[in-house]
Amino acid sequence: MKNNLWPYSTPGIPDQLFIRGQIPMTKEEVRTVTLAKARPAPGQIIWDVGAGTGSLSVEAARLIADGTVFAVEKDPRGIALIQNNLRKFGLDNIVPVAGEAPAALTDLPAPHRVFIGGSGGRLAEILEQVMHRLRYDGRIVANAATLETAAGLAAPRPGWRCELVQLQVSRAVPAGKAHMWRALNPVCIITLVRERE
Repeated sequence: MKNNLWPYSTPGIPDQLFIRGQIPMTKEEVRTVTLAKARPAPGQIIWDVGAGTGSLSVEAARLIADGTVFAVEKDPRGIALIQNNLRKFGLDNIVPVAGEAPAALTDLPAPHRVFIGGSGGRLAEILEQVMHRLRYDGRIVANAATLETAAGLAAPRPGWRCELVQLQVSRAVPAGKAHMWRALNPVCIITLVRERE
C-alpha cells in the first residue's frame, strides 16, 4: 500500500513521519532489519506484541497487502497512537488490540509472523503462547534493549533455531559547522524459527 506520506515500496519510514507522543518507538533502522528478519508476505497474519506507537505495525501492514496486523498494546496512549498512525498512513489492515499479552492474544487468529517489542515482564508466558499458536512455517522476531530480555529470548529451546543480531546505529547530527555521530541505544534482534524435521 502506498500513500503520499511514504509513496515507496521499501520499508524505512523516517521516524519523524510517525505520531509519537511519550510511548517508545522502534527506530527506523531497527524496524528495517526487523522486517527483513521476519520476511513478511502478502496475505499473512502478523501479531505485533507490545506495539507501542504502531510504527512496526504500519511498516508490516504496507508489505502484506490483504493480510492483517494485530497491534497488541496495553497502554491506552499507545492504542490511541496506533489508531492515529494507521489513519495517517491510510491503512485498513491493522487491528489495534487493547490489552496485556499473553491474555490479549487468546482470541486472535493463528499468526504467520510475530513481533515482540515489549513484554511487560511476562516474556516467558508470551513466548509460550506464541510458540503454541504460531503456524508451522512461522517466524518470531523480537527486539531486546536489555541484556536480560535478550538472554531470555536466546535461551536454547528444543526444536527451535535462534538467530541473533546486535544492531548499533549512529546518526550524523549537526555540531556547529560540522557533523558528529550520535549513537542510538544498541538493540538485539532475535529471530526464532522452528527446526525442520
